[in-house]
Amino acid sequence: MNFNFSNKNVLVTGSSRGIGRAIARQFAASGARVVIHYHKNREAAEQTVAELPGGPHLLVQADVSDPASVHGMVDTALNAMDRIHVLVNNAGIFGEYQMVELTYGQWQKQWERTIRTNLLGPANISFCFIRHMIKEGGGKIVNLSSRGAFRGEPDAPDYGASKAGLNSLSQSMARALAPYNIFVYIVAPGFVETDMTGEMLSGPKGDAIRSQSPLSRVALPEEVARTVAFLASEGTDYLTGCIVDLNGASYLRS
Repeated sequence: MNFNFSNKNVLVTGSSRGIGRAIARQFAASGARVVIHYHKNREAAEQTVAELPGGPHLLVQADVSDPASVHGMVDTALNAMDRIHVLVNNAGIFGEYQMVELTYGQWQKQWERTIRTNLLGPANISFCFIRHMIKEGGGKIVNLSSRGAFRGEPDAPDYGASKAGLNSLSQSMARALAPYNIFVYIVAPGFVETDMTGEMLSGPKGDAIRSQSPLSRVALPEEVARTVAFLASEGTDYLTGCIVDLNGASYLRS
């Protein structure tokens, strides 16, 4: 797919590695200037920036679970770029556990951390950009969800719930913001092959994970990136509010 994002500025959260890095590469290769966001791994983020064509690109740091940190990141990006045409909320956390083995305190801590990062983070980042986008005549927001929002995550119920909430938030924003030419989309991947999932895919669970799809494989980060870029491109306004399932038919919802 060939996309043209010349003269467009794109902010991708969680883009120091994995899916976020692939998304940043896709936009940069399509002519965009990209704001690379990271939380802790500055070295990986700098490597991402160094690999991007075009530019100049920008590096920003923030803890997306912290509202003040989010506000500072948005201010930094807007001061440097003047305008952000596309926001991609990709940053998120995932952790498996057996809920019956947790203490009540551990349960509370797990849920609070996940909801603050995966749901309140994108909500706050989007809110901080909405007035800016209205002032500039519009924009696009693409949120990264998960098939877990639909099929359930028995070993990560907080994650599944956070992504279900993100779907609802995205569709609410799509309805509220369309009159201002702000369009909101959701991409819901299944399992994706990244450096963080490599150990699991090469281990005993790997074959079972791949067999979930009739394609007998998991998604590549580049496939997610191309889908995000398509939704953020021109001519997709009427898709606002859509959820694109990108799971290789590993889970089909009615």
